[in-house]
Order: sequence, then structure tokens, then C-alpha cells
Amino acid sequence: MIVGVGIDVVDVPRFMAKLEATPALLERLFAQPERGLPPNSLAGRFAAKEALAKALGAPAGLHWVDAVVIKNADGQPSWSLHGTVAARAAQLGVTALHLSISHDGGIASAIVVAES
Repeated sequence: MIVGVGIDVVDVPRFMAKLEATPALLERLFAQPERGLPPNSLAGRFAAKEALAKALGAPAGLHWVDAVVIKNADGQPSWSLHGTVAARAAQLGVTALHLSISHDGGIASAIVVAES
């Protein structure tokens, strides 16, 4: 059963300008393994985290670093959930998360489907 669906788009140059203007955002939004990625990948991961929050009902108190985009054994984007995000997913009975990320023409997008 589908628990939630989330989608988000990010303007890559605008997002990178925001990160440059507010360096503390990098640590607030991304876990250590994500921080050194190129702009398209960072924006794509931010879109993925926004989409995940929407799929989980966008509750207050989620910490962005508790959701890390990883690649699964097949090389597809997947999640490593911890802390606040893992707790919310468990609360909703989420047993599977599907993630797709794309970026082109200065735009990054992501969609997440949460299943129970």
C-alpha cells in the first residue's frame, strides 16, 4: 500500500548560491559522505530529501542529515535512514522507499514513493 508520494525540483545555480552565501547549510542539509559531491548531485540529493519529507507527511522536526542518499547494489539511488527520519518512517509503517533523481538544464528533480 502507498503511504505517501513526494516530488521536488531545485534550481541548481540558485541552490548553490544559497549554499555559498550560508556555508552552515551544507552541514545542516547533508551528511558527511554527501558534502563533497558536485553541484548537480547536491541539488539532486536536496530535492530527494524534500521529496522524502513530503512522502512522510512533512512533519516538523526531521533532520536532513538523518536521510542519506546512497546507491544500492544495482547502482540505483536509495536511502540510509537514521534518527528522526527513520522514526517517522517506522511510525507510518514504511517498509519500502522508491527514489528517482534527475538533473538537466540547471534543474534537479526527485520523486519518492513510500510503501507499507
